[in-house]
Amino acid sequence: MQRRDFLKRSALASSAIMIPSFMRAFENAPASISGFKKLVVIQLSGGNDGLNTIVPYRNDIYYSSRPQIAIPENKILKATDDLGFNKHLAPLKELYDKGYLSIINNVGYPNPNRSHFRSTDIWHSASDATQYLESGWLGRYIEKVGTQSHLGIEVDENLSMILKGENRNGIATQNAALFRRNMEQPFFSEVLHQKTDTHLSEHNLGYLYKTMLAAKSSARYLHEKTRVYESKQEYPNNPFAKQLKTTAQFINSGVETQVYYVSMGGFDTHVNQQNSQGKLLATYSNAMSSFIKDLEKNDTFKDTLVMTFSEFGRRVAQNASNGTDHGTANQVYIMGGNLKKAGFYNPAANLSQLDDNGDMKFEIDFRTVYATILDRWMDVDDATVLNKEFSKLDFV
Repeated sequence: MQRRDFLKRSALASSAIMIPSFMRAFENAPASISGFKKLVVIQLSGGNDGLNTIVPYRNDIYYSSRPQIAIPENKILKATDDLGFNKHLAPLKELYDKGYLSIINNVGYPNPNRSHFRSTDIWHSASDATQYLESGWLGRYIEKVGTQSHLGIEVDENLSMILKGENRNGIATQNAALFRRNMEQPFFSEVLHQKTDTHLSEHNLGYLYKTMLAAKSSARYLHEKTRVYESKQEYPNNPFAKQLKTTAQFINSGVETQVYYVSMGGFDTHVNQQNSQGKLLATYSNAMSSFIKDLEKNDTFKDTLVMTFSEFGRRVAQNASNGTDHGTANQVYIMGGNLKKAGFYNPAANLSQLDDNGDMKFEIDFRTVYATILDRWMDVDDATVLNKEFSKLDFV
């Protein structure tokens, strides 16, 4: 198997990959980490409806375009004279009131794609709409700053493109202890131990074995660092909250991981949107509140930035099934304790000036958000990660 094919297909450190203990070549390889800043990237998969999340409650076009699914003014948590939060986002509104949240409106990219898979690939890889990359922007970042796979973790069983680099991947794991146990399975250790009988040199072990070695080393490191820490923060009982609790455990344990990726699905609300989206937003908001409180209690929030995005927004007009169809521009949420511009970073979309398809026009390229985070938070040359120069914003 070619190296690039292996990168595309593997999750590097999903619990299925095992490696014997004798392979230690990368065990003590130092990471050239630029600092101790952490970035947590969260995707609301399926295309969250931004208009019913942050509601333009004084906009007549909003209400006329959505006669059945628009949020009534009396069910909105008002933030400004024109915009308010969906009532299911009360914990998020509290973070907004504390100055911990910056909402960037009208984020997208030229020639938007309405396919979940393709648009997600574009956001994950930071590519142009017509460009096809096989690596993700966070994967390229961790390749630039260090040698260890655990510099980037997806809290899941499988690794997404966002954490796949050109020559090395991040890690996918939901449980550090289980990850370590799986990497110590005797069957795989014995299979790979037979390779030593041929007296292969480190060079000849090949890319596959070096990749597996990195997983082995990272599994041991993560387990040793996290096993003595136990969160005292109460979290909701749902998969998304459990992912955030695990992320907080990594951060609060002092692991040197710098970037994390978490996703929450279900936002493809074509039918009966109000009830389903309301439940999803409550799940997201309550879990985020617990996560931020957990970091605050452990004095790690000051060094953590959280970005939430969705691969696209929804159409302005509702459909015949009391839902919304795939759209284009959307909001990006930035959370942190050191924001330069909390609140609404820029005005909401002008619903009287839509594009030719009746969708909101994007004003901010999502890669300018990435470039800002890389340059001003992660302290790295953003152009070398994103493969081109982008302007910067002023939220951090």
